[in-house]
Amino acid sequence: MKIIGILGGMSWESTTLYYKLINEEIRVRLGGLHSAQILLSSLDFAEIAEYQSKNQWKKSADVLMTKAKDLERGGAQCIVIATNTMHKIIPLIDKEISIPFIHIAKSLACALQKEQVDEVLLLGTRYTMKDDFYKAILNEYHIKVQVPSNEDIEYINAIIFKELCVGQIQESSRQMLLRIIKKQKCNNVALACTELPLLFDNVEEGLRFFDTGAIHAKEAVEFALGR
Repeated sequence: MKIIGILGGMSWESTTLYYKLINEEIRVRLGGLHSAQILLSSLDFAEIAEYQSKNQWKKSADVLMTKAKDLERGGAQCIVIATNTMHKIIPLIDKEISIPFIHIAKSLACALQKEQVDEVLLLGTRYTMKDDFYKAILNEYHIKVQVPSNEDIEYINAIIFKELCVGQIQESSRQMLLRIIKKQKCNNVALACTELPLLFDNVEEGLRFFDTGAIHAKEAVEFALGR
């Protein structure tokens, strides 16, 4: 079994889900007392979030590159960034790291193709929904991408940073997101923020959710088991 390196803490709410999901998948695949070999580097999200808000992506890339190198030196054989948004900086650091990054958008694209989905509503932070780094990868896989209106993007971003990232799960926010989703008239919904599944642990009639964190975790297990 290969060692999975995780860059987490962004936020730690979703990092705990990654640890759980990866180990649950290992148990399904191998049974018994097997568990994943994981190295975790947990960052201070306050620092990263400040760089995001100031559009200082190079500074956040430098922080993640340092931690990724630590994981590589520690024996990790791949890197999983346990957040969608920070995949924006992979082009700034991947040439400095000799082990592969398992890219969450590529993992999602493959999962969508497997389910024969060619159009998806993308929900995440404002950076994920507005910037091209994520949508461009889905487009490369011939998947059309919808995003909400600018006003709704700001609502979603506030729910993520002011509530979900600090452990607050509000039914009113869940209902607001459902209203936003239904306005878009797209039943295939990519939860492209690793905290969003905290609001949607139940199946919603007529909607099909794609949990990017869960998809990403399974891809990490595939790599670890060499399958």
